[in-house]
Amino acid sequence: MFHHKIKSLFQSAVSCVTRNISDYAVHPGRDFTRNKKLPPDLLISFLVSQGSSSTGNELLDFWHLQDSCPSVSAFNQQRSKLKPEALQAVFKHFNSLALPLEPPTKYRFLAADGSTFAFFSKHSFASDAYYVSEGHSKKGFYNMHLNALYDLQRHTYADAILQPVHDKDEFRAFCDMVDRQESLPGTKNIYIGDRGYCSYNNMAHVIQSGEYFLFRTKDIHSKGLVGNFDLPGEEAFDMTVTVTLVRSHSKKLAAAHGYKRFIDKPTSFDFITYGSMDTYELSFRIVRFPLQDGSCECIVTNLPREEFPAERIKQIYGSRWGIETSFRKLKYTIGLSNFHAYKPEYIKQEIWAKLLAYNITEIMINHTVIEKKETKHAYKIKFTAAAHICRIFLRLTTEKDSIDVMSLLKKELIPIRDERQYPRLKTAHFRRPRYFIYRAA
Repeated sequence: MFHHKIKSLFQSAVSCVTRNISDYAVHPGRDFTRNKKLPPDLLISFLVSQGSSSTGNELLDFWHLQDSCPSVSAFNQQRSKLKPEALQAVFKHFNSLALPLEPPTKYRFLAADGSTFAFFSKHSFASDAYYVSEGHSKKGFYNMHLNALYDLQRHTYADAILQPVHDKDEFRAFCDMVDRQESLPGTKNIYIGDRGYCSYNNMAHVIQSGEYFLFRTKDIHSKGLVGNFDLPGEEAFDMTVTVTLVRSHSKKLAAAHGYKRFIDKPTSFDFITYGSMDTYELSFRIVRFPLQDGSCECIVTNLPREEFPAERIKQIYGSRWGIETSFRKLKYTIGLSNFHAYKPEYIKQEIWAKLLAYNITEIMINHTVIEKKETKHAYKIKFTAAAHICRIFLRLTTEKDSIDVMSLLKKELIPIRDERQYPRLKTAHFRRPRYFIYRAA
């Protein structure tokens, strides 16, 4: 069965990390050297499969209500020995093993975006880089920022970088993820980003990796990246421009053809040192098209015009919304609005664990065959139920043959109603993290 294969891949990823556990121990040579009720493999399995209840209740469930269940204190002592990089390594190993399960495609669409996760802490545990404000709490609340690449076809997270909220740098995180992104043979990555990702440096990193980008930018009448080009006066157009980037005011530097742009010292550009006489040439399309509300959208991309006309560019950018809905599932279904710790290092452990749980759930859903019937609506698997089923199945203490995951998923169906649309909130909607003592039993 397919779910057995997925669990085997998960176990292989965990084993790959635990075989070299000293590389991920806070005190190598001392931590994880004695036999405990929570060895590293079970510790990682617990972190990935725990729900949103209290830690004590989650431990009881994980140990099937046996009296040999370790205490909450024992769990905290064990997790304090484990670096968050251990969960990150499991996430990356599993992704590498699971990527070939999908049929190869010519293009892989990767949406880039970020989301912030709030948690409670105190200054003795977390630095000021995480602190936001007191809010309605004497101790205040803290934020961790997640930068992510999301595979829009497979509905899984391809990569992520965690940062303290005050050290947030989405440009740098994007470049780092692009530089290290794994590519499949015969497949090109297309990186899709909103206005916050449109920069010459991001474009250059994608081009240097031999891939494609598609970024939304401010409209032509603003002071954005495309504001100073000689563009047509029409409402919709698709044209190619060439830009020579320089980081010196020397008059000797001139554009061979096209436009010249100076990049000042505070602005990041990794391929020219500030003050040098080097130049860097970029060529990209500017695509503008009208929207239903009367406004216009502007996209910059290096995708070939023959294969990607303006209408297809519009559709591809619209698909970027998939990463936004994934953040909602990650927070309120998988459980990243209910942390079980105060320390940032533990918060990182839980974020990496939940990203892995999300990916496994979506892979299970993608490979579940739904019987088609003559009904008014097509049906899909309910993500909430699937997340619960997969969470229990992933436990290393659960026997493989005791749960038929695929059969259970086939029963958890809901109708697809793509025609439904809801207006986006006009204001930022902040939700405070939930206190530990206010958890459902």
